[in-house]
Amino acid sequence: MRRPRATTRRPRLTAAALAAVCAALLAGCTSDPAPADTRSAAGKNGDTPPLAGRAAPALLPVPHGKGSKLPDDFNGDGHRDLVLNDLVKAAGDSHGDDAGIGIVYGTAAARTLDPAVRRLLTPRANAAPVDGTLPAAFDAEASCDLDKDGYADLIVATDPPYTGIGRPPVPLQLLFGSPAGLGGKAVVLRIPEQARYGNEWPDHPVCGDFDGDGSNDLAVTASSGRVSFLRGPFARTGAPRAAAAPVEGGGPALSAPATGPDTNDDGYDDLVVSARAPKPGAPAKGTLLLGGPKGPARAGGPYRAKAITLPPPPALPAGEASAVTDLLGYADFDGDKRPDPVTRTHRGERLDVVALYPSSGARPIVTFSTSVFLP
Repeated sequence: MRRPRATTRRPRLTAAALAAVCAALLAGCTSDPAPADTRSAAGKNGDTPPLAGRAAPALLPVPHGKGSKLPDDFNGDGHRDLVLNDLVKAAGDSHGDDAGIGIVYGTAAARTLDPAVRRLLTPRANAAPVDGTLPAAFDAEASCDLDKDGYADLIVATDPPYTGIGRPPVPLQLLFGSPAGLGGKAVVLRIPEQARYGNEWPDHPVCGDFDGDGSNDLAVTASSGRVSFLRGPFARTGAPRAAAAPVEGGGPALSAPATGPDTNDDGYDDLVVSARAPKPGAPAKGTLLLGGPKGPARAGGPYRAKAITLPPPPALPAGEASAVTDLLGYADFDGDKRPDPVTRTHRGERLDVVALYPSSGARPIVTFSTSVFLP
């Protein structure tokens, strides 16, 4: 029996039937979100048609960095990168296995994210086999610098083989960053026996410096409302520096506070415990589990997060399915110290457009389709 696909991905804010906006939003498109047969003729006075754009840009090398402290900077060049779990599928591949994880690297250019600097991570190429079996599911869950080398690492949820008897294997794997970004084979996260409890799948990984020692730790769910607290830094084998018995006070879902990791400014990052995984950007409520020298082990009272207002979505060609917009990220991509929304608007599984907006303004800095990852 395989573990179901992970239910706690980064991009999960949905709004149904969003209206299309003026074509000018896509004037800065870097790649075409529409298939070739939907492209319109040239616009009046030489203007770019609403969905004309360009073909997928040729791959460019990933810039080599020297390390940074950004949570999503996998190549350490000081620019935040974008993780994409949901990628459009090619015609005739609607029932295929997980296409993988798309990474678009940040650059020093004005557009910040450059879809020409991209890499596709797949189970076949990058997942670690478990009992000789490669996973079919491969979903990015969280990122931070786990081994303290200056390059962000990616925590991925998989579906290792499981008979349904006894304690399941750990489904989480780690892909370590480097000057060349993410690549190579992942390793299975090692959760010491003393840090596990019950027979539920360890899930909902959250990064944070929960014990205040300057290294990123991991918290994951355990059975019966407990939390496995894994102290960093982590070895390249996937093992934490230390781990004790799971702490109480957890719940079905864990997440990082949307307002910042340290909610009470005491020097320790905190956790949010909720009945279900929050949708990024949507209103959320739960309870706080405060960090401290022993990790996230202190009750912190109720937690609430307000909704993030999304900018108007780019237009997509008409189709049978309603256009849906998901929030992929809300962080500083352009270096102005203010969060910038990144959205993905899609119609079904074959048509989408990803848009990065500045912190102020409704015109995106860059747009592209995840079809750039298709072979």
